[in-house]
Amino acid sequence: MTKATKKKMIRQKNLDMIVNEQPFLTDEQISQKLDVSVPTVRLDRMELGIKEMRERVKDVATKTKEKVKALSKKDIIGQLLNVELNKKGMALFETTSEMTFNNSDIVSGQYLYSFAESTALSIIDSEVALVGVANIKYKIPVKANDSIISRAEVKKIRMNNFIVWVTIFREETEVFRGKFILVAAKQKGETN
Repeated sequence: MTKATKKKMIRQKNLDMIVNEQPFLTDEQISQKLDVSVPTVRLDRMELGIKEMRERVKDVATKTKEKVKALSKKDIIGQLLNVELNKKGMALFETTSEMTFNNSDIVSGQYLYSFAESTALSIIDSEVALVGVANIKYKIPVKANDSIISRAEVKKIRMNNFIVWVTIFREETEVFRGKFILVAAKQKGETN
């Protein structure tokens, strides 16, 4: 076995490991981690049968949507990547120029809030849940065509109230955070 072949095998093994641990990394981000060019990552990924990032996200999102109870599939903002009911969840959202203020490329806060609220509601094990209280903080402006990830975690459950913390990141930078008190509402026909 040549030195180049051995180096390639090690690189591909590392690529496979990186994608398994962090399936939502772009080819550019993987190339930085492996210290190789983007075309090298693409060739290695194709040889290993690893899908491109968007396809990996779609696969995960399709499986994850089935777990959600409090929202219908059409009410979910972004793509759910992971849901553990009453524990935690993660979602991806791609911003567009249509979401920005007319005189800038900054995304309106309503989209960030909706994304955070959707992620929070998605992790509640209840057929119907509503926001009772929201304490939010916009930290850094988000721009058109940014990919952002929300992470939600249930911090406390008290009767039909769920305290959920949501943080939104652009790459490694926190851009939004919120504390939601969600109330599981009773359905028609339910009694006290």
